[in-house]
Amino acid sequence: MTFKRTLTFLLCLVSASVFAQDWNKKKCAVVLTYDDALNVHLDKVIPALDSLKLKGTFYLTAASQEFTKRLPEWKKAAANKHELANHTLFHPCDGSQPGRSFVTADYDLATYSVRRITDEIKMTNAALEALDGKKERTFAYPCGDTQVAGVSYVEGLKGELVAARGVQGVYVPKNTADLYNVGSFMINGQTGDELIALVKKAMETNRMVVFLFHGVGGEHSLNVSLEAHRQLIQFLKKNEKDIWNTTFIEAAKHMKATASAKK
Repeated sequence: MTFKRTLTFLLCLVSASVFAQDWNKKKCAVVLTYDDALNVHLDKVIPALDSLKLKGTFYLTAASQEFTKRLPEWKKAAANKHELANHTLFHPCDGSQPGRSFVTADYDLATYSVRRITDEIKMTNAALEALDGKKERTFAYPCGDTQVAGVSYVEGLKGELVAARGVQGVYVPKNTADLYNVGSFMINGQTGDELIALVKKAMETNRMVVFLFHGVGGEHSLNVSLEAHRQLIQFLKKNEKDIWNTTFIEAAKHMKATASAKK
C-alpha cells in the first residue's frame, strides 16, 4: 500500500471514530425525563440518580400540589444540576381525542385559545425561574398534544423555549430537523432489560434516546417498577465512557451548537 493510500485509510478510520463519538465525545446520548411533578420523583428517583451522579429532566406542572407543597425540595434538585422544565400550569390535554375521558372541562385543550395556553407556559417559566434562577427552559407537550384548533401553540413561543419534547417513539439523530418536537419513548411496564435494550440500540446507531417516565414504583397509571428503573440507571453508570447522560436542555444546546459549527 502506497503512503498516500495508507494516509487516506488512516484518515477514514479517524473520521469514523469521531463520528462514533459524536455525542459530547461519546457514542450516544441518554436523556431521562420524568413528567407531572410526582412525589415519587422526589422520594425515589432523584435520590437514585444522585447516588450514581446521573442527571434527569423533570417536566413540572406548576399548579400541582406535588410541586407547590415541596418547593424547597425541587429547588434543591435544581441546585444539584437536575433540570426543572416546563409542563404547563394545569396540564391541559385535548379531550376530543380517543381515550381522553380523564380530561376535565376546565382544562380541555380542545376549548382553549392559543393565548390561554401561551399564558400558562409563560407563567410556569416564571415559577421555575423563581426556583432555579434560570431563564432558559425546555417544554414537554401534555399528552403529546401540540395544537390548539389546528394551530401549533409552541410556534409563537420559540423565542422563550430552547426545545420541546414530543412523544414519538424514535431515536434522535444528531442533525434532527425539529428541536421543538423531539421524539421520546413512553415508558409503561417495561422490564429493565427492555429499557437497557433501548440504550444499546442508541449506542449502535450513534443516536440519542429520550426516556419519558411518569410513575416509577407507583403514583401514576403509566408506571415502571423501581427495579427496572434501577437496572437502567446502573447500566448507564457502568457504561458512562460510551454514554452521555445529560439533561434535555443540555442535549438540545449541544445539537444546536454542533449544527451551527458545521455551517
